[in-house]
Amino acid sequence: MNKIAITTGDPNGIGAEITIKALNKLNLPANRIVLISNKKIMDFYCQKFSHSELVSESLNKYEIIEIPYSVEIEPGKITKEAGEFSFQSVKKACEIGAKAIVTAPVAKNALYLAGHKFSGQTEILQKYLAHDGQLAEMLFVAGGFRVLLLTRHVALKEINLTREIVVEKVSNLNDFFVSYLGIKEPKFALCAFNPHAGEDGILGREEIEILQPAVNELRAKGINITNPLPADTLFVKAAKEYFDEGKKARGQEGKQYPLTSLPSCHPAVLPSKYDCYIANYHDQGLIPIKTVAGDKTVNMTIGLDIIRTSPGHGTAFDIAGKNLADETGMIEAIKAVL
Repeated sequence: MNKIAITTGDPNGIGAEITIKALNKLNLPANRIVLISNKKIMDFYCQKFSHSELVSESLNKYEIIEIPYSVEIEPGKITKEAGEFSFQSVKKACEIGAKAIVTAPVAKNALYLAGHKFSGQTEILQKYLAHDGQLAEMLFVAGGFRVLLLTRHVALKEINLTREIVVEKVSNLNDFFVSYLGIKEPKFALCAFNPHAGEDGILGREEIEILQPAVNELRAKGINITNPLPADTLFVKAAKEYFDEGKKARGQEGKQYPLTSLPSCHPAVLPSKYDCYIANYHDQGLIPIKTVAGDKTVNMTIGLDIIRTSPGHGTAFDIAGKNLADETGMIEAIKAVL
């Protein structure tokens, strides 16, 4: 199937709303998109918009693969039925052989209520798409500002980072840059695990015992990667480069310019000193990129045969059903795989 499969996420979250708004703005040809959802859910959220009939009509051209959902839609509520729908939607997306997958946000606690013990959609994708030892990796992208997570949804006290994990994940990342992005010699910056890169072991030995040995092994394989660098200063430089490029491109040197309003094709989001920053754990990497790029940050699953993207935010139960959700992240997620 040469279509992009789009799931609408948790029926009680903002997933259907941002999907409808994004597709209405993008107005893509019917042969490019297949929706994995439920017509009742789509109609429910269409009715929340002004000119709802026109919005609904613009969606009718897209094929919809129906996932059963017989219960009432309750915006903002966490239910096992919504968790089951979310799970079945992602599973179906994996089964139909789509060109790419775009997923709207789901709630992990709803998945758990439904008996699906996954820490996120990335893990569902790995279960149903991985073969021959493939590993799904979580790469966050805002144009050329990219961050790979070495570990994902894990409690800080339970992080188990090893040299083997670092070597394998960075090697897979390098393969992705070469084969998918066409960047033949990517440059990677590695965040240190501890404050100040451990201060020669005074503040922790992960840099000495895990990260630097992994760097040495990766360099022996021809991969361009830095030594472990203090994450605070590393990301300060990354953000400054991103910001400075935006000002230059607009002739705004010396003036304030909101980065979150930059279009994804803007020169400010093109690669600067490093093609990707490698973070050891979730918040180490996501706080910087989301602070700088806001709603334009896209969660991209790599390492499998099919690329999956998703907005960098969650279900936003607090505003679900109120026609307040911003579709920017969903637009960027769809554009990333067009």
